[in-house]
Amino acid sequence: MNKVRYVYGLSSALLVGGATISLITGQPLGAQVAQNDGAVMDRVVPVAGAPASFADLTAQLQPAVVNIATRQRVEVSNNPFAGTPFAELFNRRQGGNGQPQTREAQSLGSGFIISADGYVVTNNHVINPPDSRAKLESITVTLPDGTEYEADLVGADAASDLAVLKIRSSNTFPFVKFGDSSAARVGDWVVAIGNPFGLGGTVTSGIISAVYRNTGQGGAYDRYIQTDASINRGNSGGPLFDMRGNVIGINNAIFSPSGGSVGIGFAIPAEIAAPIVEQLKAGREIERGYLGVGLAPINEDIAASLGIEKRRGEFVQTVQDDSPAARAGLKPGDIIMRVNGKEVTADQTVSFLVANLVPGAQVPVELLRDGKKLAVNVTLGKRPTEAELQQQSQTFDPDSEEPIAPGTSDGTIEEKLGLQVIPMTAQIARSLGVPAETKGVVIGAVDPNSDAARKGLRRGDIILSANYQDVASVEALLAQVKAATTEGREAILLRVQRRTTPPAFIPVRLR
Repeated sequence: MNKVRYVYGLSSALLVGGATISLITGQPLGAQVAQNDGAVMDRVVPVAGAPASFADLTAQLQPAVVNIATRQRVEVSNNPFAGTPFAELFNRRQGGNGQPQTREAQSLGSGFIISADGYVVTNNHVINPPDSRAKLESITVTLPDGTEYEADLVGADAASDLAVLKIRSSNTFPFVKFGDSSAARVGDWVVAIGNPFGLGGTVTSGIISAVYRNTGQGGAYDRYIQTDASINRGNSGGPLFDMRGNVIGINNAIFSPSGGSVGIGFAIPAEIAAPIVEQLKAGREIERGYLGVGLAPINEDIAASLGIEKRRGEFVQTVQDDSPAARAGLKPGDIIMRVNGKEVTADQTVSFLVANLVPGAQVPVELLRDGKKLAVNVTLGKRPTEAELQQQSQTFDPDSEEPIAPGTSDGTIEEKLGLQVIPMTAQIARSLGVPAETKGVVIGAVDPNSDAARKGLRRGDIILSANYQDVASVEALLAQVKAATTEGREAILLRVQRRTTPPAFIPVRLR
């Protein structure tokens, strides 16, 4: 999850097991008698619905809740330049001794069986940890009676954080079903079953604290059932049951200053999860609508500055080039009020509404622009992967010293020039203050021991040509570097532009 700032310093935590954090316990407050001017008010107590025990319900449901353990291989680098553009150069100079080594890692989580033939639902982050270096090798599903089975990954969806597994067995298994989370109300009793901290078969109870809770982290599925049932690391992927024994949520995340439960847990609503699970189970690709805008909620300050109602609509901060939004004429500064006839609110965001529509659909979008209402029709595109969306959202800071991914595969440019370069994009051009149509490659990092560094080249400089040949791509620059090397030249003449300053020719010695 992305980092979120909350009052009291609350932090979000995925619930994967293996964390060494302390548990927090507390005693619930009893019913209080309200008094006003000496008059005792009648106590309001439920006539029915408060169970004397959850034991019978638990006995029926617990056999279908499983522990999920995964084993991954993680690459651990011995390269002191790991994560920098010059890691590969170090490896070559060390004769390959800087290559990564492999370590084994494990994770724990929960899941539940949804069919007699052994299909299991869990969270994507249980079987695909956030560490992108980890490669999943095996999945073990353990039933409450201790029986272990190997399982295969049928499908996973990072956007909704859902995954479906299939137990490798022809046995018949106990299973549970999805319920109707849209009927859930604040104050309803719920039961969570899972494996917190690897402690199998743990049952906790509580009530629904909020429905359709938006945590402010953004994304198409920032829309949860909030509960005060105790949920901890290792509960991820486990079920949240209603009193009829139906799964109305999949435990997913907590807010906590300590990493342990403080009574603020979140579950993916069944009405969102069930259709996605069915598609994953059938092996179908999850396709979602895509608008192509960067959005911000209408907070009190924005509402006051524009004279509109707060918590209604979303503010368009950016519009992606050549996106469905751009083609429909949306502009930064627009306020999206309705999508496909549905009002945009804090609990029903643009991202959620659009993601639940199919690519290619023509959707009416109602806007406010300069205080006037405007209606446009948008033909939705296909939502990119989470990795592609993250890449789109990244901005290029020319003053940053953080390394970015190498721009060449064989490292020749890094080795010969001491430069790491990346392709020019319209987004980078905007960051550098140059026209979007500027052709060239952008310097991402400079080896401080290179001649390029001595000549003053730095991150954010744009290489327009090499030896009088335009270099509109990394491959074009690589070709000129190789040509100069083949011809035995000791230097290469680069034409470099720095932001808004005029271009200049700079000779850089080859290494």
